[in-house]
Amino acid sequence: MVMRIENIFRSETNRIEYKRQLTDNLEREVVAFLNYHEGGLIYIGVDKTGDIIGVEDIDKMQLKIVDRIKNNISPSTLGLFDVIIEKAKGRNIIKILISSGTEKPYYIKSKGMSESGCFIRVGSSVQPMTTPMINDLYSKRNRQTLGNMPSPRKDLTFEQLNIYYQAKNLKLNDKFKNALEFLNYDGRDNYISYMMADENGISVKVAKYAGTTKVDLVENEEYGYCCLVKAAKTVLEKFEVENRTFAKITSNKRLERQMVDKTALREAVINAIVHNDYSRGVPPLFEIFSDKIKITSYGGLVEGLSKEDFFNCCSVPRNRELMRVFKDLDLVEHLGSGMSRILAIYDESIFEFTPNFLIVTFPFAKGFSCLDTQNGTNLGTNGINFGTNDINQTQIKILNLLRTNPKATIDNISKAINLSRRTITRELKLLQEIGIIHRVGSTRGHWEVEEFE
Repeated sequence: MVMRIENIFRSETNRIEYKRQLTDNLEREVVAFLNYHEGGLIYIGVDKTGDIIGVEDIDKMQLKIVDRIKNNISPSTLGLFDVIIEKAKGRNIIKILISSGTEKPYYIKSKGMSESGCFIRVGSSVQPMTTPMINDLYSKRNRQTLGNMPSPRKDLTFEQLNIYYQAKNLKLNDKFKNALEFLNYDGRDNYISYMMADENGISVKVAKYAGTTKVDLVENEEYGYCCLVKAAKTVLEKFEVENRTFAKITSNKRLERQMVDKTALREAVINAIVHNDYSRGVPPLFEIFSDKIKITSYGGLVEGLSKEDFFNCCSVPRNRELMRVFKDLDLVEHLGSGMSRILAIYDESIFEFTPNFLIVTFPFAKGFSCLDTQNGTNLGTNGINFGTNDINQTQIKILNLLRTNPKATIDNISKAINLSRRTITRELKLLQEIGIIHRVGSTRGHWEVEEFE
C-alpha cells in the first residue's frame, strides 16, 4: 500500500535521516537508531535539504531494504522496523521506521560487536560507539526476554495461528518456528511459542461492573488459554458489543456517537496485549464501568522510554516477537501508529503510569445517554429508561422553551406545553442527568442548555 505524506521536515534531526538513494551505509544508520533511546526514521529518495527526489522501482527497493536490515544486523531486528512506501509531491519515497531496541548493543554482523560494528545517533550524525559504551550496554542487556524463556509445555499445536495466517494469504511452513523466533537458543519452544499455541495457561480477563467502582461485579469473562491472537480478537469483539451508541437530542436533530471512540479503543486493546510484560505471569486486564472503560497492562514504561518519549509516539516494543506476528496479521499497522491514533482523539490525561502498570481510562461521552438499539430505548448514564417518544417530543419542547426563556419556572413550562408539574419535574431531572441542561443558581436562577453542532 502506498501512503500519501503531506509534510517532510526541512532538515535532518536526531530522529530523522534523509538519503537520496540506497547506499552501503544503510545498516550503519539503522544500527545507530536501534541503539538510540528514541529510535528514528530514514527517508530514501529525499536529499539532505528535504527536497523530494523519489525512488525508481519502488517495490524492488522495499524488498531489498527489508532483506538487508533483517539479515545484516544482530541481535534480531524482527518486530523493530517497518519499511513503508509513501508518496510526496507526486513521487514515491520509502520511509523506514526504526524502534529503539531492547537488546542493545545492536551491531553489523560482518563487523561484530566492536567499534567498527556498533553505532549510535548523536544529534543528526552517526558516531561509532566506544568499547566502554559497548560493554556498558551489553552488561545492561535484558536477558530475561520471552524469546529465551522456555515454554512450560512441550505438546504445542498451532492450528489457530495457521488459520489466521492463511486468512492473510500467508503460509506457516515446516520452519515457521525459526522464522517467527518461536525457539530459544537450544532449539526448544520458547514462551512466545507457548503464547501462540492453541492451548496455554495465559488468561485474558474482561470484567464488567454495574457502577463506577469495583463494588458490583456483574460479569467476569476469561478469553485466554488459547492462541494470544485469538484472545485479542475475542476481546475486540467483546468491546464491539459493549461499546454501545450514545445519543443526544437537540432542537433540530439527534446526535449519535459511541461511548468510546472505536479506533482509539481498538489501538489501546492491541497495545495492552502486545506490550504487556508476561515474564511475571501477569496478563493485561480490561474493565468496563458505568462511566468508563479501563485497560491495565503490566510492566509500566519499557526501560529507556520516558513519558515524553511515550507521548511523542517513540516506539520501544517490549515483545518484538509478538509485534512481528501481530503486524503480519494486520492487527498492528506500523511502529508507533497506535499511540498516534489514540492521541489524535484523547489527551494525555487518560494515561496513568505507575512503576509496574500502565493504565488507560476512556471516559464515556459526556452529555450523551446510552442508546439501547435492541430495545429501542435510551438509557441514561445511571441506567434510567426514558422512551424515544418522550425524547423526540416532550423533552425537545422543554429545551426549545428554555432556550427562549432561561428563567422559566416549572409552572411556566407546565402551562406552556400542557403537562403536569410532576411530568415536567421528572423530565427536567432526566435532562440534567444526561448533561443537556444545567441549573445556575436556585430560586432566582436560570437554566442553561448545552448546544452542540
